Amino acid sequence: MGDADGLDVGETAPDFTAELVDPDGTVREASLSELVDEKPVLLTFYTVDFSPDCIEEWCSFRDFDWFAASEDVQVVGVSKSRPYLHKRFISYLDLNFPLFSDPDLDVAEKFEVSYKAFHLFSRSRRSCFLVDGDRTVQYRWLGEHWLDPTRDTPPVGEIHEALVDILDGGGDEDPDDGFSGAFA
Repeated sequence: MGDADGLDVGETAPDFTAELVDPDGTVREASLSELVDEKPVLLTFYTVDFSPDCIEEWCSFRDFDWFAASEDVQVVGVSKSRPYLHKRFISYLDLNFPLFSDPDLDVAEKFEVSYKAFHLFSRSRRSCFLVDGDRTVQYRWLGEHWLDPTRDTPPVGEIHEALVDILDGGGDEDPDDGFSGAFA
C-alpha cells in the first residue's frame, strides 16, 4: 500500500476546493484554507456513506461529545460519496459535521491516501489529519488493517488525547501558531 502512506506531520497540507455539505444540508463550494482560517480542522477520510464501518466511525465522532461540541477544532469528513448521499447520511446519523464530496478521489490523492483495494477499487485510506491555520499537518492517524485499511475505525479517544496535547501546547501560547487561545 505504498501509494497511500499519507502526508507526514510537519508537511504543508495542499489547499483544495470541493463541494461541502454542511450539517443543515446546505451544499457549497468550500476550500480547506477557508475552514482552517476559522479554526484547526481534523480532516477525516473514509470510504463511502452508509457502509457499516463508516456508520460506526461517524457515530463514534458524534457520540464523543468533545468532537461534536469543540470550540477548538472542527471535524470535517471526506469521502467519494456525492452531496445528495452526504445529505442523507448527515440526516440519518444526526451529524454536526460537514462532509466534503471527493468522487474522483482528487483530495485523497493530494493527501496521499488514495489506493486501489485488491488492485481494483479506488478508495481513500481511512485516515485523519489535524491541519492548523498555516495548513501544517500537526497530527495524523492512518488505518493499518493488513488487508483493507478502510476497515480500521479511528480510535476517537486516542485522537482526542493527542489533539488536546497538541492544541494545549503545554501552555505555549504563541499567537502565530494557529492554535492560540485553545484551552486557555
